[in-house]
Amino acid sequence: MTTDLSTLTTAADRWDGMATEFHKHETAYGKDVHGITLGPTWTGFSGDAAQKRLGITLKEFQKAQVEAKAIASLLRDAHTQFVDLHKKLESARDEAIAAGMKVSDQGVVSYDTGKLSQGDKQALAHDPDYQDSIRKAVASWQARIDQCVNDVGDADKGVEVAFQAVVIDSDLLDGTMNGFNGKAQGDIEKYEADEAKDIAQRVNSGKASAADYQELQRLFHDNSGDTAFSQTLLDELGAKGTLQLSNSLDGLAYHDDKQHSGQYLDIQKGLATTLATATQDPNSSFYKNFRADMQKAGTEQFKVDGLSPIPDEKVRGYQSLVTLMQQGHGYNGKFLEDTADDIRHAEESYMPKGDNPTESIWALRDKFSGKDRGWFANDPLDGVLGIMSHDPKTSTEYLDPAHNDNLQYLLHGRNWDTVIDHFATPPGGTTTGIPVLAPDGDDRKGFGDALAAAATGIDPNGQRPMAPTPHTDANNRVFVHALDVLSQQGNDMPASLRDDMAKIMVNHGHETYVAMSDPSGGRRIADGPNLDRDQVLEMTKQISRSQDSYNMLHEGMNYAIMADIHDPSRHPEDTLHSAGTAIGFMEEGRYLALKGDQHDYTWDKAWSYHASGALLNFIPVYGDLYQRGADALTSAWVMDEQQDQAAKLTSDSQATYHLRQNQLNEIADKWYAANSHWADSHTGYSHDQGIYDQINGAANDGNARARGMAGAQ
Repeated sequence: MTTDLSTLTTAADRWDGMATEFHKHETAYGKDVHGITLGPTWTGFSGDAAQKRLGITLKEFQKAQVEAKAIASLLRDAHTQFVDLHKKLESARDEAIAAGMKVSDQGVVSYDTGKLSQGDKQALAHDPDYQDSIRKAVASWQARIDQCVNDVGDADKGVEVAFQAVVIDSDLLDGTMNGFNGKAQGDIEKYEADEAKDIAQRVNSGKASAADYQELQRLFHDNSGDTAFSQTLLDELGAKGTLQLSNSLDGLAYHDDKQHSGQYLDIQKGLATTLATATQDPNSSFYKNFRADMQKAGTEQFKVDGLSPIPDEKVRGYQSLVTLMQQGHGYNGKFLEDTADDIRHAEESYMPKGDNPTESIWALRDKFSGKDRGWFANDPLDGVLGIMSHDPKTSTEYLDPAHNDNLQYLLHGRNWDTVIDHFATPPGGTTTGIPVLAPDGDDRKGFGDALAAAATGIDPNGQRPMAPTPHTDANNRVFVHALDVLSQQGNDMPASLRDDMAKIMVNHGHETYVAMSDPSGGRRIADGPNLDRDQVLEMTKQISRSQDSYNMLHEGMNYAIMADIHDPSRHPEDTLHSAGTAIGFMEEGRYLALKGDQHDYTWDKAWSYHASGALLNFIPVYGDLYQRGADALTSAWVMDEQQDQAAKLTSDSQATYHLRQNQLNEIADKWYAANSHWADSHTGYSHDQGIYDQINGAANDGNARARGMAGAQ
């Protein structure tokens, strides 16, 4: 805190002055010493020898200037870093004091009791909760200041690395031993990248020490967000070396040295951040060269210690790349799209021996799911799509059917069987025949997330938007195309996409609700797509085959019902009938699905009426009135489900609205609360009986209409 950092820039000026002096000597030496060997008066063997020897000295004068200027640049780079870190430390100290803390000259944080009122002092002395809150506050400020101090230490170590390297003569063929460094650079991060490369090579060869891992961890903490460091390191390692480093860290973390797995995974996180930083500019020469290099390494085979029980089984480079990428974030959208394109090209171009269509370039012997195995991206295309889902704009661009066939390929054209489920082994133990492939344990997880992001504009694993998220034309195209293709697949639709389609339909709640609730099919939507009712019914059926997926859809439609009831542009009686029709539509869709599966729908676990975490992000942002109303409708529905969980769905298609009576009554009550003045002046809509008759009749109509649509299909 008291160091005079201006001495660094003063020193830099002196080193620039030194370079100037060397230039003067170079000029004089070149003219008055080396120059005489170039004239006509000195010839023969002695002249040639003198010219060569004196030429080396002339080059040393030139190289000395390069080294001196580089040292000056390093000093200014250090000054810039230290000033910035010094300000951050001062800011942390000042903010801590403003928050009621004291900070000693040694950086020790304590609570400033001198500013407390008498009441606060009493609370501090006797209230355990107050004492605990103070301890947590002190610990939080201490951690922040400690981190600021550690950051200065990391930067100081980086400067040391650079100064040790800048004076090393890296040209072994210039005729000098330990001469001046004519390739000296003035960027601290580039020297740190060189050191990181050297350590990475020792890691890959199994010769790294504990100190090496600590230093590599520091290098990434200090530099992974720096473009010069990141591009220099990856350029020196190359795509293959980068993948080998990631594989080595995985082998250590998950197999060879689990005791220190945290350190290895932290280093890998730094490597992933380095990759994200280096590839931010798709137009740079580095990006183009690295991508071309990765296209070669991506299909090569690598060994990862402990990954497979089969001794000779190896993984592909793209599997390692995406496993690495899953540890980072902030990737450029073009990099994600290019990586996905390259992986798709690799799998489409793969020609197995004997042209066997059942074989996959990614085939490995495991399900690769769950806590212990799900970390490895055995299906790299699905993995990169999962990373892409955190960037809805990029997901939409990649899956927009108006601009490419990626969505069609993923929905219909791709073979998702990517793991070896079984090897035919006849008596005697000799393995023969071809491998039997199957989907992996987290089949289409990444694709489902990317599809949801592309159709809604929302990160499925991010924070719930605090404001309405309008749908673009591209969002609508993705939704409509997915609905079309998947509904045509019927019972062959992948079960792993049921949740995702439920979330999408809930997010497009108005359009979905209109398709479910419009008896004529003629209601037009001004600001969204008009959905095909047959497709919506088929998708409702497929979603209904998973209890949790159906819960999402039904709960989400309760929000759409509340929004419709309060829509001033619609006739009140129409909104009541629409609500009942939609309930009947959904329940008949569920009945048709479960009847086809020949099992009864029963609750097998407790379920809260509050929106589940998986659904909450996708519910459109409504006002508090709608939120409370939807909660009440869902609560009534859950009551129905719990009461009737032992009831059987009969083969004669019992009117399902009988199992929805609490929910229908709650909808009618909410409708009456919003439209009582209108209802009291119209026959058949009394609060005593009329509204309940109306909504029950509408539910029956929706039930019958859905049944008729299914029969027509």
